[in-house]
Amino acid sequence: MKNSYLNLELISYNSTDNTPKDAAKVVFISEEKQLEKRNLNSSLSKKITSVFKNEKDEIITTFEDSQSFWVIATTDDAEKNRKLGISLYKALAKENSEISILGGLDNLTDKSKNAFLEGLLMGSYKFNPYLKKKENKELKVYVSSDEFSETSLTQVTNLINGVALTRTLVNEPPNKLDSVMFSERIAEAGKKYGFDVEVLQKDKIVELGMGGLLGVNQGSEVPPTFNIMTYKPKNASNKQPLVLVGKGVTFDTGGYSLKTGGHMSTMKSDMGGAATVVGIMAAVAKNELPYYVIGLVPATDNKIDGKALLVDDVITMMDGTTVEIQNTDAEGRLILADALSYAKQYKPELVVDMATLTGAAAAITGPFGIAMAGNKQEKMDELKQAGENTYERLVQLPFWKEFEELLKSDVADLKNIGGPVGGASTAGKFLEHFTDYDWIHLDIAGPAFLKDAQGSNPSGGTGVGVRLLYDFIKTRTEGGK
Repeated sequence: MKNSYLNLELISYNSTDNTPKDAAKVVFISEEKQLEKRNLNSSLSKKITSVFKNEKDEIITTFEDSQSFWVIATTDDAEKNRKLGISLYKALAKENSEISILGGLDNLTDKSKNAFLEGLLMGSYKFNPYLKKKENKELKVYVSSDEFSETSLTQVTNLINGVALTRTLVNEPPNKLDSVMFSERIAEAGKKYGFDVEVLQKDKIVELGMGGLLGVNQGSEVPPTFNIMTYKPKNASNKQPLVLVGKGVTFDTGGYSLKTGGHMSTMKSDMGGAATVVGIMAAVAKNELPYYVIGLVPATDNKIDGKALLVDDVITMMDGTTVEIQNTDAEGRLILADALSYAKQYKPELVVDMATLTGAAAAITGPFGIAMAGNKQEKMDELKQAGENTYERLVQLPFWKEFEELLKSDVADLKNIGGPVGGASTAGKFLEHFTDYDWIHLDIAGPAFLKDAQGSNPSGGTGVGVRLLYDFIKTRTEGGK
């Protein structure tokens, strides 16, 4: 189960297999009473007992028994187990042995076991293609087939590889991932993971009248692209597709409403929503979930030259709506609006858009969660549950009709910004104008790209949203809708 982004391979083994004799052993003890069943020396038993009493998350290491690692895991907190997996990878990566054996997971729930392996894999992610001196030591971790089937290991690996793909796309510098390069990477992912890709070039975008995408792109020498990803298995349980829409601004200068005071740094991550859509498509297709999913990614940068969009300009969107530009840094909603209009042709069961859209949402959630709005409460509640399952939690924004009033313009149908009040909500209201179907908006500005690691998310691109939507889709395939 090797892959391109993770430095760890999970290998299934059974009791009759000849596993390496020098392998480090990893044993789970989730209850203090299990200590009696393990043949541990007294000093190690005391250490483990103290961990239980203090209720700390800790990995205890001993070198008295063939470099054994003893890991404390809980049965009721998947996120703790996820973080333990990350910590264990860091511990194992420091050792000479490249091979480890996991055992003693049989007493954990499937959710807790999967979470631990997710963390183990996520902890192995590294982004270092531009370092002259690289450290890409790959660990091979043997996992008992009595506790995990090879299919389970494959599915967990494919899911986290989708997360890693998203992280990598977000982490790429802007000179290595403009809109055209992004489309090439999407096409490569389609071939690798098993979904179809169609890329609309500028002439087709002009023909479709995508004034939002074209307007944001006016100041750039790199043309825009519009990317359509389709995964439609023959056994799909849904006739109408789930459509995922991602904001693909490959670099955001703010346009003539220029980002100042250091706020332009990290704006390579402004295509985080688009990268999330690609990661979801990769995980769903590679694991062959029986669900019909379409991904739409409008891609451009937001650069400045003599032709760039100006404040007070009026543009016409794909659906004919006219928009008065009051802030060129509120560009993401313009390209998303055209994609939401394009989605109408599919008669979707649900559309979910994902975007690093507003600082207002980041101020609400910080790095701890995602801001959400929408027009179908039942489906938002489903997604909230997926957020609890994956610890990619959602907070619902106020979405009152009064926020619509803030977008009224004297010279056009809408303004592209509503002012200082409720910025995350008015951005959502702007997008809602372009929908006529069940729709959910996810503003991932807070957790998509981090300066410092937080919880099970690393610094840099986090891949947030991939596990969330994967869980949502998987639950639907299992009839939980």
